[in-house]
Amino acid sequence: MENNETNVKVPLISKIAYGMGDVGCNFSWMFVGNFLMIFYTDVFGISMSAVAGLMLFSRFWDAINDPVVGGLSDKTKSKCGRYRPWLLIAAPLTAIVLILTFWAHTEWSSNTKIIYMAITYCILVLGYTCVNIPYGTLCGAMTQNIEERAKINTFRSVSAMVAIGIINIITFPLIVKLGGGNDKKGYLLIAILYGCIFAACHIFCFANTKEVVTIEEKKKKISLKAQLKAVSENKPYIIAVIGQLLFGITLYGRNADALYYFTYVEGNKALFSTYSLFIIIPSIIGAACFPLVFKLTNNKGRSASIFALLTGISMFCMYFFTAVESPIPFYLFSCLSQFFFSGFNTAIYAIIPDCVEYGEWKTGLRNDGFQYAFISLGNKIGMAIGTSLLALVLGAYGYVANQQQNPQVLAIIKHSFTTIPAVL
Repeated sequence: MENNETNVKVPLISKIAYGMGDVGCNFSWMFVGNFLMIFYTDVFGISMSAVAGLMLFSRFWDAINDPVVGGLSDKTKSKCGRYRPWLLIAAPLTAIVLILTFWAHTEWSSNTKIIYMAITYCILVLGYTCVNIPYGTLCGAMTQNIEERAKINTFRSVSAMVAIGIINIITFPLIVKLGGGNDKKGYLLIAILYGCIFAACHIFCFANTKEVVTIEEKKKKISLKAQLKAVSENKPYIIAVIGQLLFGITLYGRNADALYYFTYVEGNKALFSTYSLFIIIPSIIGAACFPLVFKLTNNKGRSASIFALLTGISMFCMYFFTAVESPIPFYLFSCLSQFFFSGFNTAIYAIIPDCVEYGEWKTGLRNDGFQYAFISLGNKIGMAIGTSLLALVLGAYGYVANQQQNPQVLAIIKHSFTTIPAVL
């Protein structure tokens, strides 16, 4: 049971600090999601089939380490709380692995490249898990006030949208600038910069947040079977996990495809930065509008559904236009889709702590980290499906790095950026 005193207002600095945690997450994971696949294929020189295989294999690895890390974070005991110490220790170590992941060795043999890719990526995934699961769970430990949690997640989502916009706008120009025409050098220097930002943001989050929700010590150890049973009886939570799966497919599959889209369909990869510049303000406004829609509907799930439906319609409309031939409608629907998607993103994360507490009310068992692990796993499985299917299909239809693509490949890239995520 939680103490009654924990139903308190969260200080502004703590909300900002929590938002900065997601800034750090995006300077790592969104950078990976948006740029790693094209880095592997077009810079490192690894085949599409090998990249697809890695993305699928890594999810089996996630299926093991996510619940383990979630369970360990629940059991962590320190003066700083259960979840905050993970940010302080795991973030700097993960930053080092991020740098190693983007260290291309183009002179190596194909097999050596694949082995290096698999090892660094799987360690990176583990490191990110050790940061993101405690970070995501921390919101529920900061307050039990539902409205305060909605505000905290709005700060998180707005901060994330700003970070994503900045990453998408500056990354490609910085690769060119820092690399001096050498993409291999450019990616490595960007990874060093982003790794430092990732670590600094989480240390700031650690220093300026506080865990006030305390859990009564259980005299008897709770078995894995009992925890899984409690999860299976929590229907809103199951829906949230499925939502994260679809969200992961849509977000990461589309983001991995974006640079391919502007490089090969539009014929100018620099347009990716222009596109990102257009959508950054709608992203911020959309995330900030979630509390308003929540107030009107009085239902976070319904708010998420409204945002999702309008996102899908906007993305579908994008298929009929291009940035080169019809820029006004293309960027208009791009802005609309990002506005609604940002609201959706905020809503689905705001739902999670409430689902966890519903489960505690229904079953008497509270295991925040363990449950957030399956939320994270659903998101990552979605990422694996989205990115690996994209890589497999592109490879099967004859994708060749740094060459003019055939009509089938171009059609796949365009649908993967518009109609497919729209339907999902």
